[in-house]
Amino acid sequence: MIITYASVFVDDQQKALDFYTEKLGFQLKVDVPAGPYRWLTVVSPEAPDGVQLLLEPSEHPAVHPFKEALMTDGIPFNSFGVEDVQAEYDRLTALGVRFLQEPTPMGPVTAAVLDDTCGNLIMIAEMTDPVASGK
Repeated sequence: MIITYASVFVDDQQKALDFYTEKLGFQLKVDVPAGPYRWLTVVSPEAPDGVQLLLEPSEHPAVHPFKEALMTDGIPFNSFGVEDVQAEYDRLTALGVRFLQEPTPMGPVTAAVLDDTCGNLIMIAEMTDPVASGK
């Protein structure tokens, strides 16, 4: 069994697509109409046949209170791995991405938390402990 899709609930699919491709650097994988919305996925250019991130509309009634609670408590909805969190933080900051947490060592990782502009906090993390990362 493998993971094929992961979801992130977004307030606006086009805005999310723009952010996840133009700022974070993901690539569009699938964009097909699905009723009033789209089945819209992006992938890492480093793994174009890997896990797809579904930019899912935040339309279900349970989603808004869930996302609001995560935002209020400062809890990231997803985490993405990076080779160098400081370099990625610098690159994204230069592109205007707003961070709520600068790169911070946390045990075997160094992590930073950004606002995806679509109602989610996202963590970017670099494994800094080769034993914990399995290297």
